[in-house]
Amino acid sequence: MNLPLEVTFRDDMHTRDAEALIREKVAGLERYNDHISSCRVVVERPQEHPSSGSGYRVRVDLTVPPGHELVARREPGQGSVQDDLSFVIRDVFDDAARQLKRLSEKQQGEEKTHPEQQIAGLVSQLFEDHGFIENLEGREIYFNKNAVLHGDFERLSVGTGVNFMEEMGEDGLQASTVRVVDKPGERKKG
Repeated sequence: MNLPLEVTFRDDMHTRDAEALIREKVAGLERYNDHISSCRVVVERPQEHPSSGSGYRVRVDLTVPPGHELVARREPGQGSVQDDLSFVIRDVFDDAARQLKRLSEKQQGEEKTHPEQQIAGLVSQLFEDHGFIENLEGREIYFNKNAVLHGDFERLSVGTGVNFMEEMGEDGLQASTVRVVDKPGERKKG
């Protein structure tokens, strides 16, 4: 599991089993979309003895570039009084997986429809822990090794085609979520 994960247990809800299940489910989400940039999970039990539905609240917040925020949640009172915490966690992550799958299908469809948007620039300079991308307008944009997805910094070379998001950094515009799109010598013939 490579994505940043933040798990919060409230109301003395923390158990090793619950945390292990959450980590397992988060790792499973990456098979639906490997561009998840953050995941926050909150588990709480605001109602000790609910009259109807589960007493648990579980919320999963996912961030997927270029700015998608997905939320899956189960509130107290939903489901059955017999639903234990592991059932509620599985249910919420099943919903998160469905949302990610829909988003991935939509994004893949957009990529197929707009191939000119796949490469946003070429690596123009490369150093030990950073580099520069020349975007399609000819402007050079700084990027840090940590901005390259999937640990692909070592795969980069001058001329590698990349897709990225621009964001304001301390010293001006910089590239984030840099993804290798076209590596020289690896182009598909067809």
